[in-house]
Parts: sequence; C-alpha cells; structure tokens
Amino acid sequence: MLQRIFLFILFAHFSLYLSAQVASDSTRVLQRLEYLMENQKIYIKNREDKLEKLKQEAKALEGNPVQFLKKNYEIFENYKKFDSDAALTYILLCQKLAPPLNDSLQAVIHLDLAWVYSTIGRYIEASQLLKQVDPAHLGRDLLAKYYDTYSSFYSHYGQSNNRPEYYQASEKYRDSLLTVLPKSSLEYRTTIAIKTLFNGNREDAKKQLLILWNENKKDIEQRALIAYFMGLIYKYEKDTKSQIYYLSISASADIEMANRDNASFHDLALTYYDQQDFDRAFQFIEKAIDDAMLCKVRYRIIEGTSSYPIINAAYQQKISSQNRQLVGLVIIVSILLIGVIIGLVVIYRQVQHLRRIRSELSATNQQLRSLNNEINQTNLKLSESNHIKEEYIAQFFDMCSSYIDKMEDIRKALLKKATNQQWDALREQLKSTQMEEREVQQLYVNFDRIFLNLYPTFVDEFNALLQEEEKIYPKKTELLNTELRIFALIRLGIDDSVKIASFLRYSLRTVYNYRTKVRNKAAGNRDAFEAAVCQIAVIDRA
Repeated sequence: MLQRIFLFILFAHFSLYLSAQVASDSTRVLQRLEYLMENQKIYIKNREDKLEKLKQEAKALEGNPVQFLKKNYEIFENYKKFDSDAALTYILLCQKLAPPLNDSLQAVIHLDLAWVYSTIGRYIEASQLLKQVDPAHLGRDLLAKYYDTYSSFYSHYGQSNNRPEYYQASEKYRDSLLTVLPKSSLEYRTTIAIKTLFNGNREDAKKQLLILWNENKKDIEQRALIAYFMGLIYKYEKDTKSQIYYLSISASADIEMANRDNASFHDLALTYYDQQDFDRAFQFIEKAIDDAMLCKVRYRIIEGTSSYPIINAAYQQKISSQNRQLVGLVIIVSILLIGVIIGLVVIYRQVQHLRRIRSELSATNQQLRSLNNEINQTNLKLSESNHIKEEYIAQFFDMCSSYIDKMEDIRKALLKKATNQQWDALREQLKSTQMEEREVQQLYVNFDRIFLNLYPTFVDEFNALLQEEEKIYPKKTELLNTELRIFALIRLGIDDSVKIASFLRYSLRTVYNYRTKVRNKAAGNRDAFEAAVCQIAVIDRA
C-alpha cells in the first residue's frame, strides 16, 4: 500500500515537472513544426524516391513470385498513409498474386483491402469483405488484425457520419482486440492506454502514455501516435500550452514520415481557433485538408471540410478587419502625407523667401562693405592729405623763414655794395645764376627728404611694380632721382605733366618721355601702372 502511494506521489511530481518543461518548450516545438511545413516537399520527395526504388526492386523480382508478392506488399504498406488510391492498386495486385491455397496470406490481404476500402469511404465493400471472414478460422495473430480492422472500420464510419453507435462498435472491437494481444506487447499497451482515455480515466491514461513516451524515443511512428493522444488529454484538461506542444510533436512526426492520414493538424487548427489565433488555425486546417485530399481519406476530408467554413469565416473576417484597419491607416497616412507635403511647400516657400531676403541682405551688406571701403579709402586719403599738408606747411614755414633770412642777407650785401659804389661787383652778382641753381637743388633735397619721410618704403614698393631687370634706384648721393621724383609727385596726386615740368624745371616733352619710358618697364598692366603707383607706400605716423 505504501509502495503504491509512493509511486503515485512520484508520478504526480514527474507529471508536474514534465508539464512545466512542456510549457516552456511549446514555442520551440511549434517553430520546428512551421519549419518542417515550409520544407515538407523534402520529406514527400524522400517518400516518393523510396517508393520508386521499391518499384524498381519489385520489377527485378518478377521471376520470383514469392519475393515479387512480398515486395509489392511492402509498396502497399508505404502507400497506406500516403496515397490510398495507390495503396488500393497494390493491395489488389497482391490479392491476385497471393497463392489461393495460402489461407493466412489471403486473410491478411483480405483484411488490408477492407481497411483501404474503409479509408477511402467505400464502406459497403469494406463491410462485405469483413463479413466474409470467419474469425473462428483465424489464428491469434490474424484474429488481432481482424479485430483491429473492424475497430478501424467502425471508427472511420463513425467519423464520416458522426453516429455514436459506430463509435461504440469500434470500442467493442477494441475490447476484443485487447483479449488476443500479448499484454507485454507495445500494441496492447498503446491500445489499453487509448481505451483508458476514452473511458474517461485521463490520469491513468496519461500515466501509461508517459511511460510509453519515454520507452519509445526512437520510434517516430509510435511517438506521433502517443503525442497525439497526450494532446487530447491536455485538451480535456484545458492545458493549451501542453496540448499545442504534443500536437505539434505529432504533426512534426507526420511530416517527417510523409504521413498524410493524420489528425494532428486538424486538432491544432481547432486549438488555435479556440485561442483566436486565426492565422495559424487557417494555416493548419488548410494543411489538414490538403493531406486528406492527396491521400483520398474520406473521413479526414469530411472532418476537415466540416471545420474549414468556421475557421475560414473567422480568418476572412480577421483579414477584412485588417484590411479595414489598413485602409484606415492608409487614409490617415495619406492625410498626414498631404499635411507633410503642404508643410514642405510652405517651408519651401519660406526658405525661398528667406533666401531672397538673405540674398538681398548679402547684396546690401556687400554694398555697405563697398561704401565702407570707399569711406575708409576717402578717410585714408583725407588723413594722408591732411598729414601731407601738415608736413608741407611746417616745411613751408621753415623754408619761407629761411628764404626771408637769405633775402635779407642779399639785400644787405647789395646795399653795402651800392653804398660803396661797387657797381661792377653789384652787376656781377645780379648776373650770376649760381644762387638760383643752388636754391633749386636745395628745393629738390627738401622735397625728397619730406616725401621719403611721408613714404619711407616708396622706392622699394615702386620697384616691385617694375620688371626685375628694369628697377630704378637713386645714386648713393641722392635721395630720389628724376624718374623717382616724377612718380613721387604723381603719388602726391600731381599727375599733370605741365605742373610736374614747372616744378622740376624740365620741358613738358622731357617729363612725358620719362613717364612713358617708366611705364614700359612695368611688370604688369602698363595702363594701370600709374594708378598702382598711387596706391603704394603707407604714411608712417610714428
């Protein structure tokens, strides 16, 4: 008694642990199922390649009746849950090939043919074939197949018309099957677990199925079957995550085996429909119907098409709702886009307006800068002119004072000679030009000194305007020579050759020739040479 309680507690803890693990792995298992669905053509191709290989092998065995029959029966087994029409073709071929005196083999093929008929919906033919079999003449193994075929027949029939009496008949033959199966066999243990489940004892059924689950980790067909019924248990327990987990495993195994006679996709569709995940519900119901149609399994087609309208209506309603939302979003986005476009147009116009204003401001600033430069130039010229005037006025008074003193000295000298009646000496002094020449030279020296005091860098900057080999420098005893003095006067603003000639006591032609000769030595534009001369040198106010 204590041992049973301990085992029950251990099983309960194990179930709770497994449920928690299942819930956490349901997303991963579902992702794998979706991956397999996207790549199911690979597994279909594998099944088709295997069938083609079996057919080639069968063709090579046509001379050996026993092996030929065995190979064609193997082809039938591979078609059973892949293509019922093809399975029917090969089981009928096996029926023709089977030796008439081999009752056991004839019975096996007879029962397989009945199973195929019940699968494709030819229930009358299936029933007639089953009634022809006398269970009293069958051995234990064949009797198990007989009961299993009858149970499948009534199950298929019940699923086609949803009448309870056929399900009850199926259960009756399942009970008979259990009486002939070895209790240690996998088929017995699976069948008793399913019977326990349908009898309403889900905990015992779960316990039995979990044991089988752990014992058959490598048998993909058994794991698909066990996982499907585990999913049913969790459906009744309203444990949706665990239900999806096991149904997804079962569906994944069906894809890997290329098993088109499956129930897991239909159940998954209904599960997701209940969860209002209509996208997945529609995806799985389409898969269920496609498999049923390709395999030509009548009861699966009826099962799928009965659920399809409900799921499709919900799916289409969701699509319509999404489309309405999309239209609403498009309208909103369009309105926003129009607003953005209007905003951009306004901004563009504002930017253009700002650019025009900026351009006008730039032009105005340029004009202001130009006017400022002109004012600065004018101020500079005025300042320079004032400075020149100051400098020359000071020098003028010095020179005037000096000339007055000299004139007074000359007057005294002349008066003295006149008083002393030194008429010859007086006449000679009045005829002499030495004093005039001396004063002119002194005038040049004073001019040169005053000018260079105003423009100390004039000579260097003036030569910078000339060609390298044509530069003009005064002698060591001079401050300025004639060419430099002419252009010094031009720098002071005296550009009239007549005035220059008068000041320097040269002829007008001589001044003109000097100016022309120097212009021809210019390094740049000759016509702009004198204007450039007017811009050189800076007054040193220090």
